[in-house]
Amino acid sequence: MTEGRVLVLNAGSATLKATVLDLPSIDPRFDSTVQWGTGDAAEAVAQTVEGVVTGLVGQGVRTDSVHAVGHRVVHGGDRFTAPTLLDDDVLTALDGISDLAPLHDPRAIATIRAARERLRDVPHVAAFDTAFHATLPDVARRYPVPDRWLERYGVRRYGFHGLSVDWSLQQAAEELGRPAGDLRLLVAHLGGGCSVTAVDRGRSVRTSMGMTPLEGLMMGTRAGSIDPGIVFRLTRSGVRLDEMERALDHESGLRGVGGTEDMRELLAREKAGDPRAALAIEMFIDRAAAGIAASATALDGLDAVVFTGGIGEGAPALRGRICRRLAPLGVAEPTDETGEASAAPTSRSDRPAVIVVHAREDVVIARSALDVARR
Repeated sequence: MTEGRVLVLNAGSATLKATVLDLPSIDPRFDSTVQWGTGDAAEAVAQTVEGVVTGLVGQGVRTDSVHAVGHRVVHGGDRFTAPTLLDDDVLTALDGISDLAPLHDPRAIATIRAARERLRDVPHVAAFDTAFHATLPDVARRYPVPDRWLERYGVRRYGFHGLSVDWSLQQAAEELGRPAGDLRLLVAHLGGGCSVTAVDRGRSVRTSMGMTPLEGLMMGTRAGSIDPGIVFRLTRSGVRLDEMERALDHESGLRGVGGTEDMRELLAREKAGDPRAALAIEMFIDRAAAGIAASATALDGLDAVVFTGGIGEGAPALRGRICRRLAPLGVAEPTDETGEASAAPTSRSDRPAVIVVHAREDVVIARSALDVARR
C-alpha cells in the first residue's frame, strides 16, 4: 500500500473533523473535532480551518509534510462518481449542484476553498458519499415519475453514506476471511443519519436514501420517508416550504417523536417508563428492521448484516432488538453473557453473520486522496 501523510477534513453541519493519517497506518497522528467559528459563513470556515492547521502544527505535524488533503463531500451529483482532484473548475461545478445537499455541500465547498488557500502547495482531493452508489442498477436508481423530471431536474436516487459502506465492506471481508467481491451484505449505517445499503459482491445494488439524505429510515432529526401528500396538504394550508424543509430536516425523526435525537437519553427514559421515549425507539427499530428486510430482496443470498454509525455501533441492546425483528431472514439475535447483543459475528454458518463496524470514513478518504494525488 502507498505510504504518505494525509490530512482529512470532514466538514459537518456543526463541526469540522480533522484527522492526519500516516498511511498505511490507520492510527491517527492527529485527531480533532472543532466547532465552526463565528461570523459570516466564509469567515467562520476560514477561522476554523486556520485553527485546525494551528492545532496540527502544535502537535508536530508540519504542513510541508502533508502529501495530500482529502475532503468529504456528501453529494457529487451525476458528474462526480469517483474521488476527484480539486481545482477551480471542479469547485465551480460543485457550486452548481450544492442545492442537492444544502445542509452539507455548501459548508464542504467553503472548507475546500479555505483549505486550498491555506495549504496551497498540497493537492486537494474530494471523496463523495454518493460515489459508492454509482453502481445502482436502473431499477433501484429510477423513481416511478415522468421522464421529464429525470431529464430536466435530475430526479433519481443517488444514495449516501457510501464512504461508510465502503469501509464496512472491507471490514466485513476481513472479519469473515473472504474476498469483498464474494460477499452479499446489508449495511445499516445508524447514527444521526440512517441508511441501509444492499451490497452484492462489492457493488451497491439498493440503498434507502434517495435524491437527498431525507429519504428512507427514521433518523435523529430527519423524518425519513413520509407520504408526499403531507407536503401538498401543508402547502395548501399555508405552511411555507422553508418551514417544512426545516421541520423535516431538523425537527423530526427521534427528536420529533421523543423530544431528543440522543439515543442514550431515550433508552434511559424508556427504561424509566417514559411512553414518548418508548414510542420513538420502537418506531426507530421498526423502520430500521423494515429497511434492512426490504433491502434483502435485492440479493440472492445474505452473508452478513453489518451495523455501523454511532447508534449501530454504540447501542448493543438496540441492535439485538432489530435483529430479533429480522428472524424471518435467518438472522439470529447475537448475545453475550450479559444478554446484550454481541459485536461478534454469529458462528453458525447456516445463518447470516451479525457484524459491528467502527466507522472510519477518514481511512477511505485518505487512501483515495493519496491515490489520486500520486497519479
